Amino acid sequence: MRFAKIKQMLLIPFAALLMLVALAMPGQAQAASKKTYIIGTDQTFKPFEIQDKDGTYNGKNPGIDIEILQEIAKHENFKYELKIMSFNADVQALQSGQIDGMIAGMSVTEERKKTIDFSNSYYTDGVCLAVAKDSKITSMKDLKGKTVNVKTGTTSAIYAKSIQKKYGFKLKYYTNSNTSWADVKAGNADACFDDGPSLRYGIANGTGLRIVGKQVSNAPLAFAVKKGENQELLKMFNDGLAWLKKTGRLKKIVNKYTSKKAVKSQVVADTSILGLIKDNAGALLQGLWMTIELSIVGILAALVFGLILGIMGITEHKFWHGLANVIIYIFRGIPMMVLAFFIYIGMPTLLGHKLPLFTAGILTLMLDEGAYIGAIVRGGFESVDVGQWEAARSLGLPYYKALWKVVAPQGFKLMIPSLVNQFIITLKDTSILSAIGVMDLTQTGTNLIAQNFQGFKMWLIIAVMYLIIITLLTWLSNYIQKKMQH
Repeated sequence: MRFAKIKQMLLIPFAALLMLVALAMPGQAQAASKKTYIIGTDQTFKPFEIQDKDGTYNGKNPGIDIEILQEIAKHENFKYELKIMSFNADVQALQSGQIDGMIAGMSVTEERKKTIDFSNSYYTDGVCLAVAKDSKITSMKDLKGKTVNVKTGTTSAIYAKSIQKKYGFKLKYYTNSNTSWADVKAGNADACFDDGPSLRYGIANGTGLRIVGKQVSNAPLAFAVKKGENQELLKMFNDGLAWLKKTGRLKKIVNKYTSKKAVKSQVVADTSILGLIKDNAGALLQGLWMTIELSIVGILAALVFGLILGIMGITEHKFWHGLANVIIYIFRGIPMMVLAFFIYIGMPTLLGHKLPLFTAGILTLMLDEGAYIGAIVRGGFESVDVGQWEAARSLGLPYYKALWKVVAPQGFKLMIPSLVNQFIITLKDTSILSAIGVMDLTQTGTNLIAQNFQGFKMWLIIAVMYLIIITLLTWLSNYIQKKMQH
């Protein structure tokens, strides 16, 4: 009987995990009647995707891709929900079935056709080379021995790779254009290859770059679905696109964002720190709340999971002890970003169902942070003098009562500093979830920089906000620690 109570407790985190997954699985009837498509798009790709101050595409100028999608959805009478991630994450989510379609300035290539079905083209795009304004580079021949930035998974990156040996430059990869451009402006890289219209838009907004030479590697842009799937959605998009072309609406949408007059009219006015805070207060507060929400729920889930792992690690039963060691070893050994992508993009392939973004984020935090907490809890319990165990058992207390009434109180006092430190780490680690599109404070900062191109100032604002949260959490934890020591 001494292990009966422990076995029941061990089921808690696994039951919680199953509940979270179950919540993510819609019923068969609901799935059958679902008419809303999940469409992936890029978070930083003007003029194709332009978010408003709240980090949404509900503004008057949402970008070429989004406005085309809005018009077609309205004409073809279907609903959609946007999933905002990096371009590379969008492609992976599409191929894994996590999203139904994708529109993100995506070029049609023979390689992509192997796993993706494309719509008819709505725009012809190309690649440009850009350098800092004061750079001495005047052509691709000057790139020999230089460092060139590209955006991961894009046609620009593919093109740069294809000519790398010819011109003898080094490549650096980034997940978004703004960071790539800022790196060139700061002098950490010598040049960058990127989408032509996007570069011209950024230059008009003061990125401090200039385009060298002509646009190359022109390719058609199209809407995409996973190969062999969502053919009805693909047909509706093609039908709607044909209507846009016939009525001249497509040309008007494109000109609205690509003409010189249009680009200049969208230049950010007030770029002071106070101006940026004032103009983006709503989006910053929303990102802050998501970070706090993820931190609280993630810490609680990780604490429960870690507590169970810690108890498993000190049991005399070899199976539970070994299982705890294996779980802690696995989840401490997997980088959190890799785990996040596996849960959000990989698991739907295994389960056959999509996981809500928030659920995927919490599962990632629970498994990753819970493994570290499990090691902390186990170490705290093992630090209690073995005589305490022997005294409790000699008084006739069963194993689980000796643990909770005698050993646990002493163990928790020993592990509080380490737990507090892990809680702070968890709060900061929520920023890693921005890689899969979670709209936390970090992701919000990335999106806002895509609008105003003020990387240094925006990251300074974000850094100060994180510092304030962590300071408050540290004060609270110190207060609790003092209370428990008395």
